[in-house]
Amino acid sequence: MDIILLNCFPLGHSGGFGLNTNILDTNIINLTVVLGVLITVGGDALRSILANRKEAILSSLQEAEQKAKDAALQLEEAKTALSSAKSKAEEIRKQSVVAAEKEKNQILMQTEEDTKRLEQTKQEIIQLQQQTALQTLSKQVVSLALNQVQERLMKQKRTDSSFHRSITNFHIVLLRNYKA
Repeated sequence: MDIILLNCFPLGHSGGFGLNTNILDTNIINLTVVLGVLITVGGDALRSILANRKEAILSSLQEAEQKAKDAALQLEEAKTALSSAKSKAEEIRKQSVVAAEKEKNQILMQTEEDTKRLEQTKQEIIQLQQQTALQTLSKQVVSLALNQVQERLMKQKRTDSSFHRSITNFHIVLLRNYKA
């Protein structure tokens, strides 16, 4: 819709105002007036909207920068925590190697002590068996010697029983001294 405005230009009359019927001139004038009103009224609103948009964009940029800084801090903290965890893991590994070596040495020492104790027990058992065998053999020798003495004395029949007992006791004393 075209708005027809009064034009300041004369229409062929001297010094008067009139209607401009030229559509092209009217459209240009109308467009200028509309743009002037739009710029005047809408310019403030547009500036306000643009200012709000600018503030929103700046705010978003600041938030993004803050988030980037926070992310960088978290990354550094994570790197530090990872480094700390790695060092702790290495320390634990070293301690486990030391503990394993210590346990191995302790087991070897315990085994060596057990072996020595078993060898000592074996030697004691051998000595005990030897002593037991010697005692048994000594008893058998004494018994055999006494039996032989009694047989000789019986064959000779020259002795009476008291003489026979004194000789037996004498030989027992000799054998006891031999045993000790």
